[in-house]
Amino acid sequence: MMAGMAKTRTWQLLNLLADGEFHSGEVLANRLGVSRASVFNALTNVADMGVLLQRVRGRGYRLACPWQRLEQSEVARWLGRDAGQFDIEILPEAPSSNTLLLRRAAADVAEGCAASGSVLAVELQTAGRGRMGRTWHSGLGTALTFSMLWRFDCGLNALSGLSMAIGVAQMRVLNSLDARGIQLKWPNDIVTGQGKLAGILVEAQGDMLGPSAAVIGIGLNCTLPASLVRQIGQPACALDELCTTMPTRNQLLALLLLEQARVLGQFGRGGFAPFREEWEQYHAYQNKPVSLKMADGKTVSGIARGVSERGELILETAMGIRNYNSGEIGAR
Repeated sequence: MMAGMAKTRTWQLLNLLADGEFHSGEVLANRLGVSRASVFNALTNVADMGVLLQRVRGRGYRLACPWQRLEQSEVARWLGRDAGQFDIEILPEAPSSNTLLLRRAAADVAEGCAASGSVLAVELQTAGRGRMGRTWHSGLGTALTFSMLWRFDCGLNALSGLSMAIGVAQMRVLNSLDARGIQLKWPNDIVTGQGKLAGILVEAQGDMLGPSAAVIGIGLNCTLPASLVRQIGQPACALDELCTTMPTRNQLLALLLLEQARVLGQFGRGGFAPFREEWEQYHAYQNKPVSLKMADGKTVSGIARGVSERGELILETAMGIRNYNSGEIGAR
């Protein structure tokens, strides 16, 4: 069997097993019109996808944790009358939604370049990317991983602080869901006392004087199985630990898209400045002593005094007030 066909069959079976109930090999085989051996082979390596599959003789197969599939019709239902703003595609598996959408954004018009509002959501990212070249780890149905394309009339220079404005959009949505104890960490992480909840990766292309386009990648932990915690290798948390009533992944995606679109429209008119004060209210280290590790390995210490209108971190240091546009911040 060709690799592509085998992968397709695996996803077909995972869709059938999504309800978390037992399904016999015979029933699954009949549904797909294949042999029971084909079903067995297609499910052999699902553990590599972060899927815990139970096999019980006489009962069949069951996913240890049911997963909520992303479905365009459900996302559109939650978007309501605003659904027309977005062109949403959902892929079962891809290396990186940002990489794919960047490629589409750069395509010639004749090749069908992606329009503003294009969204690519991926059920399972195999090479998700975070800030500073880090890997974003997620399993099937454990996270919301998607990218949105937005086009601007302004040049690349005017996009400073864009990821921080998106952080404000995410905070608004999560606060509306009564997520407890969430804060922003400069420049673009959402954290709690337990660890990182979500990350934002913005990649831009275009001219310095305009126009320009940005692909905004979001990774948000919905649940955190123990196997995934070991992979991540740093303190992390998930939304189901913070919300009394957990939204569905389709609902969550719709809410984030709507708020991001509102924020991006305002950002296109006024940059980061309108969001500065709100961002500082959410900042985990506001007016606290911090250390900032620079790319060259040097460390700067000071008091975090907020951010500039371009999104730079303002530190009160022994040498006076200094602004920084990159680095890794931590409590001192």
